[in-house]
Amino acid sequence: MATTPAVLYRGAAATSSTTLYTTSTTTTIVTNIAVTNTAASPATFTITLDGTVLIPAASIAANSTAFFDVKQVLATGKIIAGFASATTVNFHISGVTLA
Repeated sequence: MATTPAVLYRGAAATSSTTLYTTSTTTTIVTNIAVTNTAASPATFTITLDGTVLIPAASIAANSTAFFDVKQVLATGKIIAGFASATTVNFHISGVTLA
């Protein structure tokens, strides 16, 4: 089975739950998540995988980055969603797709 590295999401967080990635016709494995806060004040963020909370209301300090090493499988049609308390929070989600 071939694996292909993939950028699953890169960008600013919304302040209400938003779909960040939907698996297409292949199984996807989420491997790494980096969350940055570019503001001068702390913020919070939440990330879910197919409706199940993976990172719940986590605090992130001002001008900092948090790293998460995960190995979570998402079948076809499943979603990654997330939101933050400020749009200064950015999500960088990487993984691999299986073919």
